[in-house]
Amino acid sequence: MTKDEMDAGVGTEEGAERSSGASAQPEGKAENGVAVAFGRQLKLLRVRAGLDRVDFGKRVGYAAQSVASFEQGRRIPQPEFIDRADRVLDAGGLLVALKEELARSQYPAFFRDMARLEAEAVELCAYDTHMVKGLLQTEEYTRAVLAMRRPLLDEDTIEQRVSARLARQEIFSRWPAPLMSFVVEEPVLRRPLGGRAVLHGQLAQLLKFGRFRNVEIQVMPLDRDDNAGVDGAFTVVTRKGGEQLVYTEAQGRSNWLSDRDETRLAAARYGIIRSQALTPRESLGFIEKLLGEL
Repeated sequence: MTKDEMDAGVGTEEGAERSSGASAQPEGKAENGVAVAFGRQLKLLRVRAGLDRVDFGKRVGYAAQSVASFEQGRRIPQPEFIDRADRVLDAGGLLVALKEELARSQYPAFFRDMARLEAEAVELCAYDTHMVKGLLQTEEYTRAVLAMRRPLLDEDTIEQRVSARLARQEIFSRWPAPLMSFVVEEPVLRRPLGGRAVLHGQLAQLLKFGRFRNVEIQVMPLDRDDNAGVDGAFTVVTRKGGEQLVYTEAQGRSNWLSDRDETRLAAARYGIIRSQALTPRESLGFIEKLLGEL
């Protein structure tokens, strides 16, 4: 087993389960254990320092209500809060040490590995059939999609997921810039999830991202009589060194493919899908036309 395989969870018992079709635990109203543990530690340190929430909040630049949410594990604190709290409470790095795990815990359990690998990718190719890719979503579109989940997500979870999804867009300003390709089915761009105003903003954002030099967005039009994507949505992630992994997701469950033959086939399938879709330039024109119709 290579170090990369160990890092990705591939070749381990967990990774083998994902690769064989089993999947991580579905999302639900589960307590975020990392956030709860951080919150308890934060409260102990604050009380030890003789500070109430109001005084402590003033020193770190956050409202007492926010401090309470962090201590109760209801919200994931921002990285800057963690750094300031560690200094103010003289924690000696105790709080900072949990920063990475807290960042991972923002995501539902089934998506955490994907979030990490996505952030490290040198190339990312995604084909989507039901909604706009999370990386490309506006805040309003994300909020609307999460509010539609069944069973319903509570408001704190929705806010946490919105923040986490928007934070993933840091990949667009990363350097060296990863190469990113997205193919989306036409019905996705016509489906007014959250309303026409939300869709308008989402289409405008696709145009914005589609003009980045390292990003290509393509539309698979409805009038195509040949579509290699009939098996559904998937994402091909290429890591530094050329290793490829394939991620699929359905009904709150995820699946990873790491077998070299399977990942090569998936990458080849994606290439065929791209060739069948509108070109990037044609696709931007198509999206502009849809915007004009709203």
